[in-house]
Amino acid sequence: MDRSAVSIEALQEYAGTTVALQGWLQNKRASKGLYFLVLRDGSGTVQCVVSQKEVDHEVWSVAMEATQESALWLKGTVVPHPRHQGVVELHVTGARLLSLAQGYPITPKAHGVEFLMDRRHLWLRSRRQWAVLRIRNRVIMSIHEFYQERGFVQMDAPILTGSAVEGTSTLFEIDYFGSPAYLTQSGQLHGEAMAMALGKIYTFGPTFRAEKSKTRRHLTEFWMIEPEMAFYDLDMNMDLAEDFIVRIVHDVLRDCETELEALGRKLTPLQSVQKPFPRLSYSEAVDLLQSAKTQDLLQDRIDSMRQEGAALKAEQEQIRKTLGHAKKWKRRRMDARKIEINHRLDEIEEELRNVPQWQASAAAFEWGRDFGGSDETVLTWHFDRPIIIHRYPAAVKAFYMKRDPEDDRLALGMDVLAPEGYGEIIGGGERATDLAFLQRQVDAHGLPREAFEWYFDLRRYGSVPHAGFGLGLERTVSWVCGLDHIRETIPFPRMLGRVYP
Repeated sequence: MDRSAVSIEALQEYAGTTVALQGWLQNKRASKGLYFLVLRDGSGTVQCVVSQKEVDHEVWSVAMEATQESALWLKGTVVPHPRHQGVVELHVTGARLLSLAQGYPITPKAHGVEFLMDRRHLWLRSRRQWAVLRIRNRVIMSIHEFYQERGFVQMDAPILTGSAVEGTSTLFEIDYFGSPAYLTQSGQLHGEAMAMALGKIYTFGPTFRAEKSKTRRHLTEFWMIEPEMAFYDLDMNMDLAEDFIVRIVHDVLRDCETELEALGRKLTPLQSVQKPFPRLSYSEAVDLLQSAKTQDLLQDRIDSMRQEGAALKAEQEQIRKTLGHAKKWKRRRMDARKIEINHRLDEIEEELRNVPQWQASAAAFEWGRDFGGSDETVLTWHFDRPIIIHRYPAAVKAFYMKRDPEDDRLALGMDVLAPEGYGEIIGGGERATDLAFLQRQVDAHGLPREAFEWYFDLRRYGSVPHAGFGLGLERTVSWVCGLDHIRETIPFPRMLGRVYP
């Protein structure tokens, strides 16, 4: 290990000087007495040029022998990249092979999802996954900074609980020294207790749902951020959620330019995330879903998808005609573009299957039902930023939600839906403060009263208006990164049927 080695992300500071780097070989190509080594070290990637005329036999042999993911030590001069303004590269003068990698199973060609998921421990090394996980890290830091700056105290809710929070059908039950216990669905109930002690708190921890779902929005293990605030009502809760989302997106745009570029993320939708967010009551959202405006929007989307698909197929055919005559470096780009086109065509095909069904579902939506994933997607397509839907039917919300004093059918709950079809990223609301009401709710939901006696104590001893919400970290990262599936947002996803690696 060379303690004097610098990080790749800091190379701009060393332009014109000689430095040492340590990392892994991400890619290599050769051209007339030159090797171009793309080195990565976790902080970034850099092209390292090895010229046979300028190095000794030993250095040239290292460049020749190194395989994908071999560990290397390189020394050289930091110079401007000849074709990319503001980018540097390393002209190598010294090299050592620290570890020769065996034949790497993940190659630049397209691999199936199951293949990559079985090799998630290696897939993490790809540039795309590097970008996603660095954005995840920035989102996490933004979360802590946001709450700490506002005087919140981070607290830890238990992972093992004796009762349900979000309904009994999605609990993971375990044997706890001869008695049943459960992996937590949410830290919220314990968060309420901590808020009564400390005023404003937030929890940040893993939660578990035993939903037998394989949709792109579901994990069985995921991370939740759950603020709870004493003396907050629903409006204050919505204000906080709005500020929270704006802060996260602002920080990512400011600090993760390289990562967003690596993902090919369109920035305009993120730049549109500004206050105020549209706020719709549940009833207003239902009216919008059932409207002719929604039918027109969905038809326009179908027409747009068909036009895009036709253009991509034409490009695909042009690539097929010219690929055999292209130079090697150009063929690599064309092959990469073919993969992108095929992926996008698969997305378009899926959407063209789904949207007609969503048209029918939206038109027939009945007041009182909860919104499904497709309903949320359709609603968000009407807006260029997150929306807040509030005052849901009490029947579709948790037992602890406070009722609307102006309409007892409604709960003072709210959801924040991310734009571009990503749907719910925050759910929360104002909590019920009436002891007798909560006891009736526990009975009505078939929950054991004795398991909630401690929770009832919060209403017996100094009950005050209070509110809170939960933000799903992985759903948020998925939206910010513009990903198709939530599985890429967590280092080792746990899904239905998958606990490996």
